[in-house]
Amino acid sequence: MVVPELRPWRAARPRVTRLARTVRPRLTRAAAAVKPQLGRVGRATAAVKPSLERATATIKPGLARARQTTAAVRPRVARITQAVAPKLAGLPKPDALRTLTALSMPQTLRTWQYTAGAATAGLALTAGVVTAAGPWDASGQRTAERDWAAVQERSGGADHGRNSGTSDTSGASGTSAGAPAPAPSAPIVLAGLGSATGTLRAAPAGRALAAVLDPLLRNPALGTHQKAAVVDVATGKRLYGLGAGEALVPASTTKIATAVAALSAMGPDHRLTTRAALEPDTNELVLVGGGDPTLTARTDPEGWASLRTLADATATALKKRGVRQVTLSYDTTLYAGPELHPIGADNGGNLAPVSALMADEARTNDSTSGTADRSTEPAADAARTFGAMLAKHGIKTTSPGPSKATGRATTLAKVSSPPLSALVERMLTNSDNDLAEALARQTALATGVRPDFAGGARAVRTQLGKLGLPLSGARFADGSGLNRADRLTPNLLTALLAKAGDPSHPELRPALTGLPVAGFTGTLSARYTDGAAGVVRAKTGTLTGVNALAGTVVDRDGRLLAFAFLAGDTTSATQAQAALDRAATALAACGCG
Repeated sequence: MVVPELRPWRAARPRVTRLARTVRPRLTRAAAAVKPQLGRVGRATAAVKPSLERATATIKPGLARARQTTAAVRPRVARITQAVAPKLAGLPKPDALRTLTALSMPQTLRTWQYTAGAATAGLALTAGVVTAAGPWDASGQRTAERDWAAVQERSGGADHGRNSGTSDTSGASGTSAGAPAPAPSAPIVLAGLGSATGTLRAAPAGRALAAVLDPLLRNPALGTHQKAAVVDVATGKRLYGLGAGEALVPASTTKIATAVAALSAMGPDHRLTTRAALEPDTNELVLVGGGDPTLTARTDPEGWASLRTLADATATALKKRGVRQVTLSYDTTLYAGPELHPIGADNGGNLAPVSALMADEARTNDSTSGTADRSTEPAADAARTFGAMLAKHGIKTTSPGPSKATGRATTLAKVSSPPLSALVERMLTNSDNDLAEALARQTALATGVRPDFAGGARAVRTQLGKLGLPLSGARFADGSGLNRADRLTPNLLTALLAKAGDPSHPELRPALTGLPVAGFTGTLSARYTDGAAGVVRAKTGTLTGVNALAGTVVDRDGRLLAFAFLAGDTTSATQAQAALDRAATALAACGCG
């Protein structure tokens, strides 16, 4: 059964743009990480361009059947090469091009093969060439998989040079009418996953897995409470359990549940819209928040919804009406309840007040992920910034204050976020707490529940129940996992991952594709530098005394396995993380069938 990936995978250009900005530090880390493992490396290349040319010559024979894809990729390679070449003069040229097995996906791949191929292909990132031209974009996902899936749908695909990540002010999506040829991707990276006939090697045996995992999970570094589960994604069968039905504090692995619930409730194509509305007769201009924390005021929006674009379009519409002065207000009434998370304002920069209107997640610096000082008035600050942008167009505004747009107000302009699938991937890859809380509230809105912290948590649980997932022992208190009242079981976490790989639920696929990739992306970018880099894809979870890891690996027999490891009462986050990484690495290395 062919399960095509989703239409949102068509948004290629914004991701390539982000790649150009992020590839420098990632390649630096990758080079440092792989250097000890590349003892046979010859001499370093003088620049990346010759390396790309040699790699192209090496790969070309394996891509004879993908001639149409060359034209699609060449402009992307040229742009990224120009961007990263000055920083790559000292990058070693590994002999690991042998890891770059041809990446072309046969049309009969199963859902779990998509994920497995994406995981294993990460090993080739060490070559640098693959980073620039190949299957990875800035969030660590397989562009080739997406393009291939879009081609099968014949309804458009990656635009290779056009921005299709956001809607314009009228809500129209900037996608092409015809589907491009797929980007060069692979013969099967893992032949052991099976052929077109569905042949598979045996799943790991429970006793064999226990012999491998029990000693690692009993490591004192994992504290006094350890719970775990391993599931075969192809069959949904649990292969290993260590207190698998017992709940512990899950920390940020909660975001997997939030992702699945949001995708289930709204669908992967749903977008969050921010608009500017003019009240009749009063000339009150209301900036109406749509709950999009990725709305950005930066000069380069990089594919996210742009406050500048909204201001430009609003000013144009006002001038057409002969309006040069307005009373500026902002509307945050989409959400209810307190904005402050129960953990309080002093949360280490992990979360802004949860508001339906904010720009750049209310960060007070130019960061886009991780902790940062946050504004205590996200909506007011966004409105003030919006007013300053209008002023540059000659539109005078008052100091903004809170209000509510009436049903009589005329929408002058609007901007929409990338599709929900992209928001979910960003949330998981970066462990984005602001997005997680926003998506929990959006899930509440979509299901008719009060959109506050309690309502979001209740809506998430309800959606997971509708999917038939094992909720015994689970408790949801927020969408991000920052609340220590959250409780999840390994059974539920592995069931979430398996459900996201279920052929009957393609809408949930971003819950897998958004997982950080070991050694390369997101919260796993600095981990697994000495083993399983690119093979483990997992969501991390860290609070004081709590460490968790839940994701997927492909074992030596080619089986895609979902795992969840939870540890409580840990005393050293560094030692606990290392212990969890060893367990995941051992699972990947296990030929236990």
